[in-house]
Amino acid sequence: MAAEIFETNSPDETFNLGKKLGQEAIPGTIIAMTGDLGVGKTLFTQGFAKGLGIDEPITSPTFTIMQIYESGRIPFYHFDVYRIADPEEMDEIGFENFVCGDGASIIEWAELIEEIIPPEAIKITIEKDLEKGFDYRKITVVK
Repeated sequence: MAAEIFETNSPDETFNLGKKLGQEAIPGTIIAMTGDLGVGKTLFTQGFAKGLGIDEPITSPTFTIMQIYESGRIPFYHFDVYRIADPEEMDEIGFENFVCGDGASIIEWAELIEEIIPPEAIKITIEKDLEKGFDYRKITVVK
């Protein structure tokens, strides 16, 4: 697995990196995303959705666990598993059917359900470094 490291210095740059990956996404693309609260996971996801051609507002589905968007060139399944206590809870929403389906998926807080993430998932970690500036982000992409 090859790792690429991107450094962004503004919300727009983080959004645009997400958009670029969304433009490259094909059916079956799975992104397992990790990073502390407030690092820009949802902002990156909004860019990814834009890259898929989705113009509707993208919000983090923290309380619903999953949001489905079908207005882009392929379906987009956005998961936020922050509130999942046990990975088996994901069976109740049909997690496997979505991530192994005909769309692209992003899973925020993927480390909480690591054992059920498909091995082919792209792993993205977003980190802050306040010494490099408030908007600085180090984004590691492992394919």
